[in-house]
Amino acid sequence: MSATTQAGRWLAFDTSTDVLSLAVARGDQVWTQTLPGGAQASSGLIPAVLAMLAEADMPLASLDAIVFGRGPGSFTGLRTACAVAQGLAFGADVLVLPVDTLLAVAEEARWAQVQAGLLAPDAHLTVLALLDARMDEVYSAAYQWQPAHGQGHWQAATPLQVSAPENIPSPASLALPEGGTVLLAGNAFAAYGERLLPGQLTVSRCTALPTAAALLRLAPGLWAQGLAVPADQAMPLYIRDKVANTTAEREVMKAQALHDKAVLAGAALPPASGAA
Repeated sequence: MSATTQAGRWLAFDTSTDVLSLAVARGDQVWTQTLPGGAQASSGLIPAVLAMLAEADMPLASLDAIVFGRGPGSFTGLRTACAVAQGLAFGADVLVLPVDTLLAVAEEARWAQVQAGLLAPDAHLTVLALLDARMDEVYSAAYQWQPAHGQGHWQAATPLQVSAPENIPSPASLALPEGGTVLLAGNAFAAYGERLLPGQLTVSRCTALPTAAALLRLAPGLWAQGLAVPADQAMPLYIRDKVANTTAEREVMKAQALHDKAVLAGAALPPASGAA
């Protein structure tokens, strides 16, 4: 799970939280935008995508892939992101690259620490990524950053899980590299505070969301691993069993994707001749 900057053409977005995060990359050029998410994401995502692609002078068909945060997160937000990714990909005949939102949280936290001068780019880092799952629960997963000659990569240290705040994995339970930094990152601190790792308040904490910029940094490595899929194979990642994908859910997703494709058919997209 690399986070190396690499030339490519990517569209990325995440609607798994209350924030709609959107980004486009063309080589080393990156455009980003942050908008209100939640209930507004379903109506605002496609217009925002089309406007950003037009600003970047990139037609959909020129993309390497459409990258989206697949979950866990808000159920409605995940369905919105996946359906829009499918609709865009169907219409442009491009692949879709689903990315775990907790991995994006870990990458966003690492990047923020490096940019702030709090972490060396070649430092070992363990991030316990936490997202508020509502219903008095937290989504969590631990990742370890393995630096390697300026082109490091992420390794999963624990499975994705949902639990009470008191039951998230403890850093003491992880195999930590000697001299490495441990960081708690996410958006669960305001809701659960000291219930997260009680008695271990000395562990550094960093507020971070699964941003589209983080998805862009992760995309080349995930692409190289062959994790891009055809549009009809892209699905949200739910952790709670009661919202597991059923046949009916898949049909709803397919119908939404077809609707988005029809919307796009009538929209003004950047002309193919405008691509650099």
